[in-house]
This record gives sequence, C-alpha cells and structure tokens, in this order.
Amino acid sequence: MRKLLLCAVLFTFLACEEEKAPQLKTLEGNAFGTTYGIQYFTDSDLPLQKGIDSIIHAVNKSVSTYMPNSDISKINQGDSTVVVDEIFKDVFELSAWMHRESDGYFDPTVGVLRNAYGFGDEKPLAQIDSLTLDSLMTYVGFKKVSLTEEGTIKKANPNIYFDFNAVAKGHGIDLIGEYMESQGVKNYLIELGGELRAKGMHIIKQQPWVAGIESVSSDIHNRSIDQMINLKDQAMASSGNYRKFRIDSATGKRYVHTINPLTGKAEQLSITSATVVAPTCAEADAFATAFMAMDVLNAKRLLKESVDIEAYLTYINSRGQSQYFMSGGFLGLLKKDENEPTSNKQEEDHHGHNH
Repeated sequence: MRKLLLCAVLFTFLACEEEKAPQLKTLEGNAFGTTYGIQYFTDSDLPLQKGIDSIIHAVNKSVSTYMPNSDISKINQGDSTVVVDEIFKDVFELSAWMHRESDGYFDPTVGVLRNAYGFGDEKPLAQIDSLTLDSLMTYVGFKKVSLTEEGTIKKANPNIYFDFNAVAKGHGIDLIGEYMESQGVKNYLIELGGELRAKGMHIIKQQPWVAGIESVSSDIHNRSIDQMINLKDQAMASSGNYRKFRIDSATGKRYVHTINPLTGKAEQLSITSATVVAPTCAEADAFATAFMAMDVLNAKRLLKESVDIEAYLTYINSRGQSQYFMSGGFLGLLKKDENEPTSNKQEEDHHGHNH
C-alpha cells in the first residue's frame, strides 16, 4: 500500500511538472505602419496583449510623424512648448549619440529632405536643383537642436523637421521586449517590420532563435535568403535601397530613401544593404541606417570602432561587381549548416574585425 501511495504521489508530481512546462505562444498584430509577430514561451496564461498595445500607442503618440497630434508632429509644426516624454527623450539621446559616433552620417533632422524627395508624409518638390538643396540644408543638422532641462525641444530654426523613423521602431521593439521580460517571459522572439529582438532560446528546439537575411536580388513575391544566423539576447535590423526608391516622373531621376545628411543627396552609394546585430534593436536600427549613408570604407571604420556591433554589408565595388563584407562576430553567428552566399563575393577577409 505504501509503495502504491508513493507511486501515486510521484505520478501526480510528474503530471504537475508536465503541466507547468513552458508552452510556445504567439501574438500577431499591426504597429508602426507594418505588422508584427511574437513567439514566446510561458507556463501560464499571461495577458500580454493589452500591455503591448499600450506601448505601441505610447510610441505613436510620442514620435510618429504620421499622427498629426503626436508630440513630434507638434514640434515639427513649430510648437516649442511641448514637454516631451521618456520615449522621446530616449530616442533623442540615442540619436545624439549615434550622430556623434557616425560623424554626422546619422541625423534625424533630415526630415525636411525626406519630404522634399517624396519619402515623408508630404508631397515631394517638383524639382530639386543645387540652389533648392542648399536652401533645404539650412534646416538639417542635429547640432542645431537640443533638449532643454525643462523637457522641451529647442531648434535653431522652427522649420527643422524631425524624423525618428530610423530608430523609433527599433526602440518600440525594445520596449515591448522589456515589458515581456518584466512579466516573467525569459524566452521570446519579436519580429516587427523585419526587425528582430531575441531573448533566451527556442526551448522546444533547444537552440537559439534563427533569423534569415534577405538577398538584395530577392523578388518581392518570391523572397530568397542570403544567410541564416543564430540570435540569443540580441537584436537585428536591416536597411537597404534595393526596393526603397522613387523614380521622378518628370525627370526620370532615381532617388533612394537613404539620404546623406552631409550632402543632402538621395543617391545610391556603394552599399546596397546593411544588416546589423546589436544589444538593442534601436542600436541595430540606427547603425544600419548610418551604414547606408556611407561608403564601404567609412562603414568598416565605424564598425571596427563600435563595441558589440556586428554587421553584414552588401555593396557594389569600383568594377561594378556585387560584393559583401562580414564582421568576425557576425561570421560566428552563422548557422553552421548554411552555405555561403552565392549571389555575391567577399574580397576581404571573412573575419573583418574582432571586438
């Protein structure tokens, strides 16, 4: 009888343990003009959706240029009395840091240029000649803006137009991740508009979360992958001009969405795509944008000087050939069973640099 009782207790204990095993859950929705999908493991029914919706709303209210009543829209319209919230401050301070790190290649005050070229929320200018560009450049420059002690934004010119789209989405993803962690979620993968934040691992597969990097030659209806990488407690963001461009109907000129803040031009440089792995999605987002505005040599220099930043860059060399460059840490993230890219070649050493 005692033996049977012991077995019954043991069976009950194992059954309870089995019931408490973390289950894979998913969430899907719309945010920041795109869609998101979240995979996470939990041993309970966590009501996460309401908290995630609140974060998305707060980010939009603070830094969305597409919402006319957001703080950033009011500031862009010349309202100097707006006291910004913590989201705006965080994005502003990260942008200021990235602006310094990149020697000005990352600059959220290019908003007036984005609008002029037709990539913002206003109608593009009919013509952008050298005189028009010189005039527009008077409204560009992160050194012309500051965050006051009172929490307001001071601009050297009221027409300076902020566009935090190159970092705000990544920051929103980080906030969602931090919220999930505060609710006890230790293993998750957030994908929002192609950007990722991973924590822990995929418990069922007992391996890191896996991310694919789309090929620059990929067809939008039949997408192909260049590389597959493992992500654990890391974030990833990509930027590219191979789809994001506009052809002026009057002149036939091709404008890409990445604008060089130092020249004001929206012309394709040698780098065609940049995929960055960083501790946070906001950092990955910012670095990917900065790399796209640079030539390859400057991008490699910034990458070498930056701690905990890894990158995979595709570019066109001086002979018009498709090439790629991969930092040493990025090479270490590759899934071991994946073949190397066949669509482009790397002239330089695979290892690039080591942090």
